[in-house]
Amino acid sequence: MPQKKAVIIGAGVAGIATAIRLAVKGYAVEVYESNSYPGGKLSEFEQDGYRFDAGPSLFTMPQYVDELFKLAGKSPADYFGYQKLDIVCNYFYDDGTRLSAYADTEKFAREIESKTGEPAKNVISHLAKSSDIYSITNHVFLERSLHRLKTYLRWDTLLSIVRFPKIDPFRTMHKANSSGFKDARVVQFFNRYATYNGSDPYQAPATLNVIPHLEHHFGAYFPHDGMYSITKSLVKLAEELGVKFNYNYKADEIVVINNAAKGIRAKGQNILADVVVSNMDIWFTYQRLLGKYPKLHPQKILNQERSSSALIFYWGVKKQFPELDLHNIFFSADYKAEFEHIWKHQDIYRDPTVYLNISSKYKTDDAPAGCENWFVMINVPANNGQDWDKLIADARKNIVYKLSKILGEEISALIVSESILDPRSIESKTSSYKGSIYGTSSNNQFAAFLRHANKSSKVKGLYFCGGSVHPGGGIPLCLLSAKITADLIS
Repeated sequence: MPQKKAVIIGAGVAGIATAIRLAVKGYAVEVYESNSYPGGKLSEFEQDGYRFDAGPSLFTMPQYVDELFKLAGKSPADYFGYQKLDIVCNYFYDDGTRLSAYADTEKFAREIESKTGEPAKNVISHLAKSSDIYSITNHVFLERSLHRLKTYLRWDTLLSIVRFPKIDPFRTMHKANSSGFKDARVVQFFNRYATYNGSDPYQAPATLNVIPHLEHHFGAYFPHDGMYSITKSLVKLAEELGVKFNYNYKADEIVVINNAAKGIRAKGQNILADVVVSNMDIWFTYQRLLGKYPKLHPQKILNQERSSSALIFYWGVKKQFPELDLHNIFFSADYKAEFEHIWKHQDIYRDPTVYLNISSKYKTDDAPAGCENWFVMINVPANNGQDWDKLIADARKNIVYKLSKILGEEISALIVSESILDPRSIESKTSSYKGSIYGTSSNNQFAAFLRHANKSSKVKGLYFCGGSVHPGGGIPLCLLSAKITADLIS
């Protein structure tokens, strides 16, 4: 029997993982990537002696990476190494409060109590509820397709349905957190997890309170060679399994004949395949690759609200700050106003919450001696035609002022190298519609069910993976989308 061929559009982490899984299944796999490098958002660059991971900077659920090597009969340690963080993140508040989010739950709860007065038992209780939400939703919402009847006929799914009220879908995250904690700083701390999938805690369902469990139970990690080593190690594994990567090779069209995907068209030629998997943002998949077939377009899904985007400054800083760690958060003094600006006004609040990642804290050669590589990010709206040049200039000034005030140092004088990524360049580099990082937002209580399926219901042999489809964005969910997609391909 001749070997079946699969073509994957896009070498993002989900596309690479899908390629590995299909290669293990015996498919001949080719990946077509429009950029000159793999990884999509999970990429890197060097500038003026500083190395930066360009995109995702938080690494959780490493078991989903390890699983790919084990699936191929390989030892993960031969390809990829990482260490667990004792401190997940440092938090800085406008009133001078400083918190360290320890990986150890008891230690973290005591830290909260000592710095804010919030009883440690409230933190322990909240994390227990987070664990309950995970146990109810994990096997149903994250690890299986929501668009197959057999998912709902399983015994564990039926048990989850019975426990459905416990996932707290009918309150907003903010309302749930406000009822669980007395101190506004602790409420703000747990509200922040809505940003992990580009959503608004004042709109998003309290079900998203599952996210703290991923950090405080499974932990946060740092790859020894930086975040981009995830991409490099998976590409190496894929190539060893026979996967062929074609870079600078833009797919122009998915070839559909008699309602079946027969391959792609690229560089003026048809590339035939038995299976086509798009790792491109679902909006661009339909508008660009299936533009000739408007009747196939799921307009309700394509018209859904997009997730937030990001504005990132990559700064080479000629000083080291011992009070900073790998992950650092500088909170806005008015969190509600910040999200109103993002979602209602579609602009940037004058006092944004700032995320600062410094990989040179753990990988010292990422910056020259005595220096640090600062990945400085704020949440911003998706691109809807705003005057980004003005927004960026104002945001930079406000960020520098905020960091200088809290750290007691004039930061602008220390910046010796700078590069910027904004919603426009996120869209152009990664084909993420409007620069939204996570596809559609999760501000709707039924968002998990409204995401696009991993398999086309109208075109035989056409599948989808990545952050814009089920189960969502972020490295762990993208890897799970690959698993779901590969399982759907028989």
